[in-house]
This record gives sequence, C-alpha cells and structure tokens, in this order.
Amino acid sequence: MSAIQELQKWYYSQCDGDWEHDFGVCIDTLDNPGWRVRIQLQGTLLEGKPFEAIELRMEHERDWMSCKVEDAKFQGHGGPLMLEEIIRAFLSWANAPSKT
Repeated sequence: MSAIQELQKWYYSQCDGDWEHDFGVCIDTLDNPGWRVRIQLQGTLLEGKPFEAIELRMEHERDWMSCKVEDAKFQGHGGPLMLEEIIRAFLSWANAPSKT
C-alpha cells in the first residue's frame, strides 16, 4: 500500500461525524522548495503519544526532513523529494504500539 493510501486510511478512520469538521490533514509546499505536512491529533488515539523528533540532512541540500509533534499536531517539513518520507515517518509512529 502506498504512503498516500495509508494516510487516507488513517484519516478516514478518524472521521466520526465530528472530528473531520474541526481537524484534519494539510499538505502544502514550501518556497525553498519543499513540503509541509500538518496532521491534527486532537481527539485521536495519537493525542499525547510521545514522538521523538526527527532531523535528517542527507548529501544533497534538498534532501532533508524535520518532523515533530507539538501542540497536538504532527508537523513534518522536508525537501522536494521527501513527501513520502514525511508521511512514512508519521505512519510509522502512528502504527507503532504505545509504550506503557
């Protein structure tokens, strides 16, 4: 399954008639160039789940990624070829069992 398909499935699983009216997923572009992914976690099982921030810088100056959770939002930013990696970072965390 592609990262986009998995993200769609996660999004749809949150839709309960209320959540989707106030919260959601936003994917847009940066002017440096790159991607920004914001996923609101309020009202989901991920709200409050610990997330270890990610900072990647690779060989090419456009191959970078930064992900964190702050204010109940997953926030991912990355270079122009890193959209799938950002989404995969979210999904990997979202699908990992919570440590108790």
